[in-house]
Amino acid sequence: MMGVVPELFHRFPRNIVAIFSGRNLLWHAVAIGLTIAIVTSGGDWAYYRWTRAAEFSVLARPALRLGMWMPVLWPLVLLVAGLASKNRRLITIAWALGQAALLAYLITSFYKAITGRRPPPFHGAFRTPAMNVSAVIDSSHGFQFGFLKGGIFWGWPSGHTTVAFSMALCLTMLYPKNKIVVLGALLYAFYVGLAVSVTIHWVSEFAAGAIIGSVIGMTVGKSFRTESQETHLH
Repeated sequence: MMGVVPELFHRFPRNIVAIFSGRNLLWHAVAIGLTIAIVTSGGDWAYYRWTRAAEFSVLARPALRLGMWMPVLWPLVLLVAGLASKNRRLITIAWALGQAALLAYLITSFYKAITGRRPPPFHGAFRTPAMNVSAVIDSSHGFQFGFLKGGIFWGWPSGHTTVAFSMALCLTMLYPKNKIVVLGALLYAFYVGLAVSVTIHWVSEFAAGAIIGSVIGMTVGKSFRTESQETHLH
């Protein structure tokens, strides 16, 4: 199949089905249930009031940029390095990370399109559309269910978080015994996710993105990890 279909789309339809099947589907339900619990308990608003300080914004800025550019640069750098050195392992990892990021983006866009979650109120330099800056009130219950009522940029779940966790978990599936790679990938994912939770997203959107992104990453990682690759990637 690798020789017929571009490697970026290796088992692509099968992976989509797997992400929404069996135990993985239950994890989507957990993400939804956890969001409901956080929203209805007032957790989103309490977290918002606690974290919207200038210090958090300063710490978060680098992570927001990382979350935007790493999904493109990370696979691209590995792909170029793999092609230049004729290293099949690096090439495969690059395509695996690319597929994980692509699926995470598509799936979060789908969820956002139908949930229409309103972003948190304006804070500092992180200004969002249609924001009432004259009065900050609890808007954490602001869902607009339908289709494209809230766009696909802001909303539930956090795209930054989902993509970061999908790539991190994909990498850990390919390097399961490399503690440095696993720790580094997870720290990156949590840094990005926590950064958006104190700036442009509600904390429930970070939590849901971490869960859904992990499902995507593990599914894609497993599909790329053949028996021959397992021997070398450990």
